[in-house]
Amino acid sequence: MTARPTPLGAAQQDLDAVEQIVRAAGTSFYHGMRVLPPDRRHAMYAIYAFCRIVDDIADESGSLEEKRRGLAAWRDRIAAAYLRRADGPVTRVLTAAIPRFGLRADDFIAVIDGMQSDAETVVVAPDMAVLDLYCDRVASAVGRLSVRAFGDATPAADRVAHALGRALQMTNILRDIQEDAQRGRIYLPREYLRAAGVAADPATILIAPGLPEVCERLARLAHDYFRQARESMRQCDPVAMKPARLMAATYDAILSLLERRGWKRLDQRVSLPKWKKLWLACRYGLF
Repeated sequence: MTARPTPLGAAQQDLDAVEQIVRAAGTSFYHGMRVLPPDRRHAMYAIYAFCRIVDDIADESGSLEEKRRGLAAWRDRIAAAYLRRADGPVTRVLTAAIPRFGLRADDFIAVIDGMQSDAETVVVAPDMAVLDLYCDRVASAVGRLSVRAFGDATPAADRVAHALGRALQMTNILRDIQEDAQRGRIYLPREYLRAAGVAADPATILIAPGLPEVCERLARLAHDYFRQARESMRQCDPVAMKPARLMAATYDAILSLLERRGWKRLDQRVSLPKWKKLWLACRYGLF
């Protein structure tokens, strides 16, 4: 009896192990990606698992040297994957996905660079150029990998990743201001803080009178990136862009909720209700 082919031609136990990493993360990503065809879905699971693992290396307890060694090991694993060598489930699935969807090594390395920057530096009010590079590494690079797995490798798809990654990351920054300040971090741009007369001090930023002005300015920039992403999506394969449209709509809705809540009640966590997530999924054709 002939065995049934598996997604990406990968071993079923490797696919199952990667999928379990995604499920264990407890995010809506797992269910959102299940609408993709099997090959693309499992490529996305492997991309997500890679991102999750390197993020955990940078974020969890441990010495800086341990984190550097862990991230360096993943640089070596990515290089090996392009030579079709792998040492575990995630890299074995990535090794199958890389040639299938034209995933670029530079984008994997950019993600690792972003995680290393987080591990090595306590970020306090970066200037706009540094913030833009950070957003590119931790968000837009993931987008460049994702749009290929979704099915569009055109320059327009890269423009979607460029703009949408920045929009999503800026929304995250605005959502997490209080949490970041408690960790001694400020991701709001230095130029905006100076213009509003806000000291770049995590201990005082939450009560600074000019903080709402800074947040409103960054929110306008995020909205502009959402607009740029939608414009580029119109030049892309409409089926391939379904997941990107859903992500854009979801995060744009979160940004609007943050604006309605205001920037003086940062202790009030904002998230979309389940009915809204379901409505967006239906609207953007994922069901």
